Amino acid sequence: MLLTFKSAADADVIMFGDVAKKLVEILGKDPQDAKGIITVEQLPGAIARLRAAIEAEKAGQGGQAQDDDEEEDPERRGMAAPVNLAQRAWPLLSMLELSQKEGVPVTWGV
Repeated sequence: MLLTFKSAADADVIMFGDVAKKLVEILGKDPQDAKGIITVEQLPGAIARLRAAIEAEKAGQGGQAQDDDEEEDPERRGMAAPVNLAQRAWPLLSMLELSQKEGVPVTWGV
């Protein structure tokens, strides 16, 4: 399943369902709703929640850094490296910020 986020301020952002649902939940909306909107009034809070989730993930990864003697798994580098929340959320965060700047809502599922 794909979910498309739309705003008059930016190009559409298309995400796979599981990732999109996680981000919708972070934004403070019901991830089970097929359609939704982040109003202009809700944008500052949604942006703050998404940034906080990104920072929390970064802080958690900082505690999991490898020891100097421990070698990196060669299977988990480059294109095989896991994609973190910041990488997945960046296009949506950018859309939210542009939407706030232009005073337009963000919708999905419509």
